[in-house]
Amino acid sequence: MRRVLKTASAFFHHEAAGGIVLLIAAIAALIVKNSALGGAYDAALEFKIGPKFIGLNKPLLLWINDALMAVFFLLVGLEIKRELVAGELSSLGRAMLPGIAAAGGMLAPSLIYLAINMGDPTALRGWAIPAATDIAFAVGVLALLGPAVPVSIKIFLLALAILDDLGAILIIALFYTEHLNLLMLGLAVLGCGVLFVLNRREVPSFWPYGLVGAFIWVCVLKSGLHATLAGVVLALFIPIDAGSETESDMGLLERVEESLHSWVQFGILPIFAFANAGVSLAGMSPSKLLDSVPLGIMLGLVIGKPLGIFAFTWIAVKSGLAPQPKGATWMHILGAAVLGGIGFTMSLFIGMLAFTDAVRAAELRLGVLAGSLISAVVGYLLLKAISARQQPSQPG
Repeated sequence: MRRVLKTASAFFHHEAAGGIVLLIAAIAALIVKNSALGGAYDAALEFKIGPKFIGLNKPLLLWINDALMAVFFLLVGLEIKRELVAGELSSLGRAMLPGIAAAGGMLAPSLIYLAINMGDPTALRGWAIPAATDIAFAVGVLALLGPAVPVSIKIFLLALAILDDLGAILIIALFYTEHLNLLMLGLAVLGCGVLFVLNRREVPSFWPYGLVGAFIWVCVLKSGLHATLAGVVLALFIPIDAGSETESDMGLLERVEESLHSWVQFGILPIFAFANAGVSLAGMSPSKLLDSVPLGIMLGLVIGKPLGIFAFTWIAVKSGLAPQPKGATWMHILGAAVLGGIGFTMSLFIGMLAFTDAVRAAELRLGVLAGSLISAVVGYLLLKAISARQQPSQPG
């Protein structure tokens, strides 16, 4: 038993563990959806829970996508704030290259999707689906390669993915809000005022922030904005240094981030994957990938992502706007750019906002799963081949 616990502990502390668990959850969803349990799977996600008196008696799928994922967005917001204030994105010089690369990595796949779906106004709502990168999967694949990949490339991809998430958050706020309830939005702003006071007083406990954040979540849900944005808003008001007495002590932001990380990586994201990756394969054939929506998503992830990331990175370096990652070749950058095509979590999330009908929902899942899988395999093999070529030959 001690050996089993030690092995389990080593696994969950490995960088690739989050991506592996996420993959297992997605595969499990596909198996369950296409088994005799498929009906129970759908019924469970449609089962309504929550208090009726405040209008929160909602399907389980909504609680997963709107409530649990708000915690995921809280963690993303904390990571973005930490990197912008004291991390790899804390200066213009450091943020320049991954910022430019992220812009290219969002523009190119969106254009490819738009070009393929130009004649279908409904399908055009999914233009942002292939624009996102999944941090857990991308970093997980890099972790499987170990020291074969330069540290600078890992930092570059992580910073790029974080800025990519920031872009996805802005897209959700700007393009996937159909109506606004100004009263509820006003109450949410009032809640932000309370968070501002807590921040200025540097309250060292998370619970006051969390309670106000829950109030803001309800208001944002009722306002017409997507409720997960409340998680990002809450993150922005969490003070970095509150509660730390020395430089070696962790401040409130870092403590919250550390406490949430495992819950999100091994709980919330796998639950989201299991609830959203289940697609019926009945009547499916490889030709289904040639339909405009899955094809646009797949090509956006597999071709658009690496093309945009690599091209914009090359322009930034050659024009002198930013230095090339230290110790990294252009082939390393290309491999990282291919891994940027692993969209999964955020792509599925945006897709569920873009399409609500069952047919489109199945198509977007198919495109995201296929594009993300191809990007992961090709990116891994490419970086593996690069590292093998760079190994010095062993004497016979």
